[in-house]
Amino acid sequence: MKDFISLHDLTKEEIENLIKLSIELKTDLKKGIQHKILKDKTLGMIFSKSSTRTRVSFEVGMTQLGGYPLFLSANDIQLGRGETIYDTAKVLERYLDGIMIRTYSHDDVIELAKHADIPVINALTDLLHPCQVLADLQTVYEKKGTLENLKFTYIGDGNNMAHSIMYGCGKMGIDCAIASPQGYMPNQDVIDNAKEDFKKSGADLIITQDPVEAIKDADIVYTDTWVSMGQEAEKAERIKIFMPYQINKELFKNAKSDALFMHCLPAYRGYEVTEDVIDGANSVIFDEAENRLHAQKAIMATLMQEDR
Repeated sequence: MKDFISLHDLTKEEIENLIKLSIELKTDLKKGIQHKILKDKTLGMIFSKSSTRTRVSFEVGMTQLGGYPLFLSANDIQLGRGETIYDTAKVLERYLDGIMIRTYSHDDVIELAKHADIPVINALTDLLHPCQVLADLQTVYEKKGTLENLKFTYIGDGNNMAHSIMYGCGKMGIDCAIASPQGYMPNQDVIDNAKEDFKKSGADLIITQDPVEAIKDADIVYTDTWVSMGQEAEKAERIKIFMPYQINKELFKNAKSDALFMHCLPAYRGYEVTEDVIDGANSVIFDEAENRLHAQKAIMATLMQEDR
């Protein structure tokens, strides 16, 4: 595992090891036990897309591991002014021990990883969000005590979250249901890739336009914003299309009584989810957000240690 680009690239064992390490690092942190396993290491953090949770969790995580996080916005580096990804990769590998990138094009991340001899971490692209789903799987394990015999439902835009949830569930053998409106369904190539994993693990994958069908007997109910960064001009039209997919109390009743509600945040109450659900007893959104810190520490520790 040289890079962390997609959960589809990993084995079930590799994902399990990351979750295990994440929980160990979290437990030790709360006990006051420090692990400076990345002492004197430097992580370059390229942000073409801004983020609260991604920046804070990676900066704090790298610092807790004894390393140095270096924030690089699109305006800070020549990549934003036309320098090639190849040249950027070859220069940064001479300075850094790892690169984290949060950007639009998934192909850019793949090319960066191809040319850089140091680890590259995909912190989000328009196609995938694997760091988030690793933290989500950790949260489900902590709350349910297992990742077996579960149904994970995602309702909303068939976006990078839907894609990575499919990959994560397929690898771990979790039944998965995705409900999206016509015209906003998940990427077909991702669906085809995920089906390979579901076939191997024996879990079920349902792709539907019916949110009631998707949420029936769910153990985990997940949604995401209807208007992602760069889609602001489509806001009014998207709200109209997605309103039947809102996670509200009435829809949530179709899930199991102890179903977890999850959201990658930021959330827009009254749109993709109502306040009585997101602030209700079944919601674990802030535990989920906290686990971004620990999951990303596990990724960095696994990729960037000298003896990896």
